[in-house]
Amino acid sequence: MNDASPRPTALPYERGAILPDTADDVRKLEVAWQHMAARYAGGDAEAVYGMTGLDRALHIEPEDIALMDDDMAPAHCMAELGTLAMEHLGADPARHDVMLLNRQTAALWLAARVMLRPGDRVVGASPTYSHPAVVRAVADAGAELIDVAGLEAFERVMDSGPPPAVVMLTRLAVSYEILGAREIERIIERAREAGAKIVVDDAGGARVGPAIFGQPRSLELDVDVASTGLDKYGTTGPRLGLLGGERGLVSAIRAKAFEMGMEARPMLYPAVVRSLRAYRPERVRELVECTRSVAAALKRRIGGNRVVETQVIAKLPAEDILDMALTRAGLDTGQAPIVPYEATAALAMLLLRDHGIFTVHFAGLPPGTSALLIKFIPPETLARLGGAERFAVAVDESLQTLAGLIDDPEAIRSLLLDTPQPRDVGM
Repeated sequence: MNDASPRPTALPYERGAILPDTADDVRKLEVAWQHMAARYAGGDAEAVYGMTGLDRALHIEPEDIALMDDDMAPAHCMAELGTLAMEHLGADPARHDVMLLNRQTAALWLAARVMLRPGDRVVGASPTYSHPAVVRAVADAGAELIDVAGLEAFERVMDSGPPPAVVMLTRLAVSYEILGAREIERIIERAREAGAKIVVDDAGGARVGPAIFGQPRSLELDVDVASTGLDKYGTTGPRLGLLGGERGLVSAIRAKAFEMGMEARPMLYPAVVRSLRAYRPERVRELVECTRSVAAALKRRIGGNRVVETQVIAKLPAEDILDMALTRAGLDTGQAPIVPYEATAALAMLLLRDHGIFTVHFAGLPPGTSALLIKFIPPETLARLGGAERFAVAVDESLQTLAGLIDDPEAIRSLLLDTPQPRDVGM
C-alpha cells in the first residue's frame, strides 16, 4: 500500500466462506486447543512447541503467591512497578504517568475514546497499514481514519484537507516492516505543526525499535500517549498492555479503564515487576537471530522465492501458501476453491495437529495479517523441536498434506472447525 487508503473493514484480507467472521476464528482456536489437549494427554508436558513469538505465561515465584490479591499486590508492588514501567517506556517522571491495562487493544481503544470526538479526522501512519485494533478503536470513537503507508503518503495527506485531531503512529507494523528514525521524526514534526495529538501503537516496536534499530524508547519520542504489549519480544508476560503518556491524558484513560473494566488485575503486578526487571535488549536480538536461522532453512526447503523476510521476521504470504498447495496438487492456480487466508489457517492447523507447532496465527483473533508469520522464535524452543531444519521439514510436510485437501473445501472446513477425531499425535 503506497498511498492513502481508507478501508471499509478493519482487516486487510478477504475472509472467505469458511471463516467469515471472528466467531469462526474463535471456533478455530477451540479446535487448536483440542489438538493441544490430545498431545498433552500423552503425558508429555512439552508436547507442544510455542512458536508464536509471544510469551503469555504467568511467571511467578513462590513468594509471589501470597501477593496475588487485588488489594494486597498494589500495596507491595506499585512503587517498583511504576519505576520499572517508566524506565521501560523512556518516560519523564516530571510529565508522564503509566498504567497497566488488560490488553494492548484496550490501551488503543481507551486512548481513542478519551482523545477523539465523533467526526474527528485521524491519520494512521505506519510502514504498511495500521493494526485492526487501531482501525476499530477509531471507528468505535466515531472518528474517520485515513490510513497511509510511509512518510511520503503521510505528507500528502497532511498537505490536503483539514488537519487531523490525532495521528496514530505505528513504527513496527503488523507486517513487521519498520519506519526509520528520520521518518518517525518527520511524522511527529508534521503532526505537531498541525496541532494534532499523537498516539503510538508500539505493541512490539517499544522493544524492537530500540534493541534492534537503536531508536528512542516510546516516550522519548515527542508523543502524547504510547502503549505496548507485555507478551512481546523480550518481556515475559503476562499478556497485558502497558500505557504511558502525558499525566492528564493517562489520568483520563485510567478513569475510563476502570469504568469499562479494562484495567489490569492488580494481582498480576508481581509478575509484571519480574518481567520488567528481567528485560534485556540482548534477548530481543537473540530472538531475531534464531528467526533468521529458521528463515534460511525454510528457503532451502521450499524455495527462497516463497519466504519473505523483513529486517526482523520471516513470513509465508497467504497467496503463496495457497499457490504452493494448488501446484503440489496439480490444480489450476487460477481457480482456487478457498481464499488465501483459509489456506494459511489450514496450514497452521496442520502444523499444530501433525507436528505440535503452535504458531502466531492462533494468537490474535482475528489475525492482523493473512500471512503465516515466523517471528521471534525462542532458541530453546527451537532446539527442543530439533532445530531449524526440523521446523522447515514440518512446514514442507504440512504443505504436502494441505495439497491433498485443497480441492475439497468441506475437508478444509472440517479441519478448521470440527471437533477432531482421536488420532496418533506422534511426530
